[in-house]
Amino acid sequence: MDSLSFQSLVKNLVGFHREAEWLEFKHNNEHPHDIGEYISALSNSAALLCRESAYIIWGIEDKSYKIVGTNFRPRQRR
Repeated sequence: MDSLSFQSLVKNLVGFHREAEWLEFKHNNEHPHDIGEYISALSNSAALLCRESAYIIWGIEDKSYKIVGTNFRPRQRR
C-alpha cells in the first residue's frame, strides 16, 4: 500500500468517529500483552462480522478522534 492510499484509509477510518468491534484507536499504548489481546479480539470480531480486515491505529486521541501522532514504535518493541 502506498503512502497516499494509507493516509486515505486512516482518514476514512477516523471519519467513523467511533471505535467498533473491528476498529480500535490508540494514542501511545505500547504494552505487548495488551496489543496481543487487541489483535486477537479485533481479528476474531472481523471474522465473525465477515469483514476482510480489522484495524488498530496508533496516534488517534481517544475521545476526540483527532490525529495527534504517537511515540509508539512497534519495530522497536517485542
